[in-house]
Amino acid sequence: MKTNVESFESGRLIKTDLHVHTVGSGHGFSTVSENAAAAKSAGLELIAITDHGPAIPQGAHNWYFWNLSHVPGIIDDLVVLRGCEANITTDAHLYESTWGIDVADIVTQRLDYVTIGFHPTTGYDGKDKAKNTAALIKALQSPFVDQLNHPGNLIEFPFDVDAAIEAAVEHNVIIEINNSSFNPLGVRTESREMEIDFAVKAYQAGATLSVNSDAHHSSGIGNVERALSYAKEYGIPIDAFVNTSAQSVIEHIEKKRHRPLLSASKEK
Repeated sequence: MKTNVESFESGRLIKTDLHVHTVGSGHGFSTVSENAAAAKSAGLELIAITDHGPAIPQGAHNWYFWNLSHVPGIIDDLVVLRGCEANITTDAHLYESTWGIDVADIVTQRLDYVTIGFHPTTGYDGKDKAKNTAALIKALQSPFVDQLNHPGNLIEFPFDVDAAIEAAVEHNVIIEINNSSFNPLGVRTESREMEIDFAVKAYQAGATLSVNSDAHHSSGIGNVERALSYAKEYGIPIDAFVNTSAQSVIEHIEKKRHRPLLSASKEK
C-alpha cells in the first residue's frame, strides 16, 4: 500500500497526518523520532502527535502533555505539532478541565493541536444518546479543541449527529475521517459506513475535514488510502480536506487561537 496518497481530482498529495500515536499512549509502539523519520520518508510535511489522555487505560498524564515543549517543533524539516487525543469523560473535574475532557485547560491552551473523541472506559459507555450529545457539544465549544476524531463510532457512542456537526462548524472544529475505521482488522469496522456518512453530512454543512491514519506504529503514518477511496465514492472532493499541505493546516489552526509552542518553533 502506498503511503503518499495522490489526489483523485487535482493531483496533489495528502501531505500531513493529524492523528498519530507514540509509546506515550501506552498502546502505541513507536517513538516521536521514529514517527518523524517515517513521516519524512513518506514525503509528509507535518504530523500531529496526539497521544491518548489519562482517562484511558495507560494513557499519558497531564505532565506528559505539558512536557511536550521539550519535543522539537521541527525535526529534519518536518513540522511536528505537539498535541493530544483527549477523552470526553465524566471525570473531567479530576483533570482540571472546564470542557469535559481529561486534559487540563492550562495544558490544552498551550498545545499545538488538540483532538477529542469518545473511548471505552472513560465514562460514556452507557449508550445514553442525550448524555453523549451534551458532553460532546460541551467539548466542541472549547476554544482549545481543534478536531473531532472517528465520529462515526455511533454504535458504541450514539449522539445527535446534526447537533454535533452544527457545533463543530460553529466552533471551527475539524471533522476527521479516520482511516483505521476502514481497517478490516480494526476495532471499528462495524461503524465504517457511519464514519463516511458523518463526513458527507459534515462536508455538506460546510465543515472542514481531515483524513488521518490514527497510526499506532510508525509504519502506518500517512496511510489514508481506504478513507480517501470512500471519500471519492461518496463525492467528497480533495479540497474539502485541510491536510493537503502543512501550510494549509497551520493557516487554519492559527486563525482559531494563539499557539505558543508552535509560535516559538517558527521563531527558531
